[in-house]
Amino acid sequence: MNFFSNKITIFLFVLGLLTSCKKEIESPEQNFLQTPAVSLQPKSSTNQVVVHDNYTLSYNEKHEQAEWVAYTLKQNYGKGNNFDRPFFIEDKKVKTRSADWRNYKNSGYDKGHLCPAADMKFSKKAFDDTFFTSNISPQKHDFNEGVWNRLEQKIRYWATKYGEVYVVTGGVLTDGLKTIGKEKVSVPNYFYKIVATKNNGKLKMIAFLVPHKESKQPLYTFVVPVDSIEKMTKVDFFLQVEDKLENQLERNKDYKDWSFN
Repeated sequence: MNFFSNKITIFLFVLGLLTSCKKEIESPEQNFLQTPAVSLQPKSSTNQVVVHDNYTLSYNEKHEQAEWVAYTLKQNYGKGNNFDRPFFIEDKKVKTRSADWRNYKNSGYDKGHLCPAADMKFSKKAFDDTFFTSNISPQKHDFNEGVWNRLEQKIRYWATKYGEVYVVTGGVLTDGLKTIGKEKVSVPNYFYKIVATKNNGKLKMIAFLVPHKESKQPLYTFVVPVDSIEKMTKVDFFLQVEDKLENQLERNKDYKDWSFN
């Protein structure tokens, strides 16, 4: 009896040590690129989170689009295949039904991707999944093909430089916005992107708030603290990161640690 009791005691002691070590190793800022959905997924203000294979979104039925789309972009994701663009279709995972693509017809606005199709060229399914209408927002053509496209290209460059980045993006959805189509899809006045990665083992992030109009301004002129986007969107980003680190990162708007060349 004593022999087995001693064995159990030793087993529990060793298990406790292993669990303690694991907790020290797996802090959110250390392993966020391995488990981004757990550590860095924003909070949904609508309680309608939709998970696809390569991106996650929070759908806002009132505005008929996602309040945020979050995904990991790896250095090889945007390279290689040139797939044919499929038709936009409704997202069956959205319980309240995502907006019909016909809302955009003759509206004067592009179906602007939030998770870009060009970021998901590593497989046909990943590429096609970006054409759900839950992943688009009305965008002016010169904005979509101009400053927004420049920002998307810069993020791909960072994914190549750092190996991978975590991206959260969307339109700023507020009351009183212009709408299009029968379902009254809101047209945001601002769009944002928040990018997080690791550099020398440390978590860093940068946020952009871009007015919905074409601009030739350098991208760094749109850099803002994450806090300011949280106040505008009422969304809590990176809530699972340790509070002290989260506050430090979200108040920072220094872009000198990022390459804009």
